[in-house]
Amino acid sequence: MHHPQPHISSSTSTSFPAAAEFDFKPAKRRGSYNCGRCGLPKKGHVCHLNSTTYPTSISTPTSSPSAITVENSSSASRPPPLRQSYTHLRRALSFDDIDTRADSPARDLDESNSPYPGTDLDPDNEMISGGLPAGCLWEVLRRLPPAGLLAAASVCKGWRETTKRLWRSAEELRLMVPPRGQLRFIGSVLKKCPSLVRMSLKMESDVDATMLACIAFSCPNLESMEISTSNTAVNRITGDELGRFVADKRCLTSLKMEGCSNLGGFVLSSSSLSTLWLSDLYSLSKMVFNCPNLKEISLEFSRQENDTTDLTTMVDGMGRSCPRLQNIHIASVRLSHAVVLSLTAANLRGLRMLSLVLGSEITDASVAAIASSYSKLELLDLSGSSISDSGIGMICNVFPNTLSRLLLALCPNITSSGIQFATAQLPLLELMDCGMTVCDPDSQNSPCDESGDNELPNALNNKLYLMYQKLIIKHSRLKKLSLWGCSGLDALCLNCPELNDLNLISCKNLHPERLLLQCPSLQNVHASGCQESLIGAIKGQVSDSLASLENQFQCKRLADGSKRVRAPDCLSQEAIDDKKRRKVVEQQCKVLVD
Repeated sequence: MHHPQPHISSSTSTSFPAAAEFDFKPAKRRGSYNCGRCGLPKKGHVCHLNSTTYPTSISTPTSSPSAITVENSSSASRPPPLRQSYTHLRRALSFDDIDTRADSPARDLDESNSPYPGTDLDPDNEMISGGLPAGCLWEVLRRLPPAGLLAAASVCKGWRETTKRLWRSAEELRLMVPPRGQLRFIGSVLKKCPSLVRMSLKMESDVDATMLACIAFSCPNLESMEISTSNTAVNRITGDELGRFVADKRCLTSLKMEGCSNLGGFVLSSSSLSTLWLSDLYSLSKMVFNCPNLKEISLEFSRQENDTTDLTTMVDGMGRSCPRLQNIHIASVRLSHAVVLSLTAANLRGLRMLSLVLGSEITDASVAAIASSYSKLELLDLSGSSISDSGIGMICNVFPNTLSRLLLALCPNITSSGIQFATAQLPLLELMDCGMTVCDPDSQNSPCDESGDNELPNALNNKLYLMYQKLIIKHSRLKKLSLWGCSGLDALCLNCPELNDLNLISCKNLHPERLLLQCPSLQNVHASGCQESLIGAIKGQVSDSLASLENQFQCKRLADGSKRVRAPDCLSQEAIDDKKRRKVVEQQCKVLVD
């Protein structure tokens, strides 16, 4: 794969089709003797007009004014200018909205059917396409989607050269790769974007080492890469191939990849890598991380009981070779108390986020080890563990001044008392997930009796008091609360002025008359799987709070400021009423049932 090169050099004499028909010699290309901005002669002239600048936009690819000036003053045989350090997010080219195939002649990305192949604009010519200034054309084309940008390239040579500059200046690319001809398709697109820094690929076809080599060759300055796979695609990249790619890309800082079931084992060595996400891992023989600047790692293993990955050795090596880790997320059914002890022995002083998901062998003793080693956690996720209310008490005692997000979903030993205690003792809490914690034992027994598997956790079989529990939460900073699947809740009272998202999915036993929502900032309530009477009660309380808010807006004080009285609608100022009415509309809550 090569970078885009002009089809002819500046010294080759090739005329346009009309000139060839009349046997005209190609005219000598000279610049104008007059200034392109003010019209005065160039000799001994200093233009008083500043060059047109092109403000960048987050949604379109642009380049700085200095880069545009260099491109306009350079010949066609020169390679594209070196990529400068970016300070803003440029437009991400997305091909999700068009059906672009590698074997489609109408959408040839190599521009072989262009009416003016291999020609460039006159460097001194400021006008393009009948007197349209180059700056105006740039501003128009940079707002087009990729489909329109490809179509604009075939209009005329001026438009084609402008679109080429847009492609060259793009620093982010989001691409959906079709099932057929994926290698040729990606090669033709990457050849047009030599300055890519961030790339996200949605693969509808298989991913292999050839695709990885194409990306490595075509994107020398790549800093962030994300590869996601569809349900039909297979990631065939092995651990050795991934290790070579990471070692060769010395600018790579972020790597996110799905479908990593064929890695087998890997050794990642990079001094620039700071973010690493790998999912669908399975039975890894070795995992070596030699990344001293790694700050965030996410490892998700497949939920299979026959997984033979040694997490204890992996965590021990990761703690010694990655001392700057701040965020750790590991999801595996093989998580245990021994893994937690290896993690606490690493003494990662900068750790701020810890997520250990699906570890049923993680107990209150594990919580005590975490609390003794890492006292500055801002996020703690122990979903799927076996901790109890005692573990929540230790969390509240150690992290009252730092913890803002607590996720304890799928923890059957937690009761409503523990949840209520956590919200009362953690004043900085903004997000709490307690899904499937307070469950009805009857609802848990029914599916297992049909399947013949009667082995349930002892906590659900012996504690019948889990059925009718009450939850009262009063918190001044809580913004998101998730109680999905808490079928054991009978009464709920929330007094949270900042709460904007509430999840009550499958809270089947929650009584409508025992529900009280005092949350004026509530925006979304998820209530699918609930009783119709409960959904009606939620809508009624939301509408009542909105009506009370509207009534407050219609009241005004007397001239002496003694008391508030309800003013007639005809006396209110129309502009003020429109502003307040708009504020009320923005605060309307949505009850999501489906």
